[in-house]
Amino acid sequence: MDRLNASLEKWLPEQRLFLRSDDTTRFVRLRPVTQMVGISGITLVFGWTLVASSFLVIDAVSSGDTRDQIQRSQAAFEERLAELQTERDARAAEALAAQSRFAVALDQVSQMQSQLLLSEESRREMETGLAAVQSTLRDTMADRDIAVADAGIAPAPDRTEEFSVALDILSGELRSSADQRTEAVEEAQAAKLTAQELTVERDQILARNDEILTQLEDAVTVSVAPLDEVFRNVGMNPDEVLRTIRSGYSGQGGPLTPMSYSTRGNAALTDTEVKARQIIVTLDQMNTYRIAIEKLPLAMPVTANFRYTSGFGRRWGRMHEGIDMAGPVGTPIHVTGDGVVTFAGRQGAYGNLIKIRHELGTETRYAHLSRINVKVGDRVSQGDRIGDMGNTGRSTGPHLHYEVRMNGRAVDPMSFIKAADNVQ
Repeated sequence: MDRLNASLEKWLPEQRLFLRSDDTTRFVRLRPVTQMVGISGITLVFGWTLVASSFLVIDAVSSGDTRDQIQRSQAAFEERLAELQTERDARAAEALAAQSRFAVALDQVSQMQSQLLLSEESRREMETGLAAVQSTLRDTMADRDIAVADAGIAPAPDRTEEFSVALDILSGELRSSADQRTEAVEEAQAAKLTAQELTVERDQILARNDEILTQLEDAVTVSVAPLDEVFRNVGMNPDEVLRTIRSGYSGQGGPLTPMSYSTRGNAALTDTEVKARQIIVTLDQMNTYRIAIEKLPLAMPVTANFRYTSGFGRRWGRMHEGIDMAGPVGTPIHVTGDGVVTFAGRQGAYGNLIKIRHELGTETRYAHLSRINVKVGDRVSQGDRIGDMGNTGRSTGPHLHYEVRMNGRAVDPMSFIKAADNVQ
């Protein structure tokens, strides 16, 4: 030790601290080793403080960047979701139009087939009538020739030309009927070809529509899972939350019109309708979750620079029912969710305290404030400035004591803060 003191004597000469009283004088010797230990301790404390502050700054910066990336990703997802919904509606309209054209084509084919049958029947009747006329004409001419021969009477004027004209007229009508039948057959074939093309077009539209619905269904299903996890992380039952929100948004009305059902039946359309209904149910669940999230205190109470100084849990043998955020006196304090002020004043160890009741059985408390900007009964919205950070009540320095309570029971506010990051 003496050798070590001698080697350090050049840089840290021995110092003496004199303590003088009324009748005595004492001194304390600060040897080089003692000075070295003190300087090393101070250096270590300063270095630890610098490193811890650097980590806090880096964490704050990276947290902001992550939040911005999540917001951009959410915006891109919502934009893609809107595009898929628009494309789905367009494909559905095209499918309905194709179905209508297909029905019209089937009606035309049916009418042409009816006309074809009528034309065929008319042709057969005309052929039968022509054969009967020809037979009657031959019988009449034979009878006439026999009668003339038997009676020895001079032949009557020849009416063969008249019969020939009648036969020509009948032949012309027969040819006209045959031509009409040929045209009807051609039109029926063209109509069948058009119906087949429309069927292919309809099938393609239905396949594309089903693909869009599948993508949309996958997107909304993936989006519901994080929202469901948010409520589980803060200690809530998602099913009870949905029932509570729906009970407050359950209005119905409007005239009722009879429903029409297709008698043709189509399995593809039925599957599409089932999938579309499932997507609507999932979207309704997402919308209900969104309403519930807007009612929860998920924002940060302090948006300026601060430092976490104490977490939720046991501290010094007692339960610390909130988190502490330290900052300068006067730092703005913002409400973390929509609600009603139920207390605004001084309360024991809390000092200046604000209590705000939110929906779904949640309450937030803001303690040790230097200034209160609201009064009991005020309705506040998320982000409103309700007071300033202070050092009132049982406090060792200026900070905000932030509590979150569910049905009167204190829960960890960090679960709500982390849930807010997941929502974004």
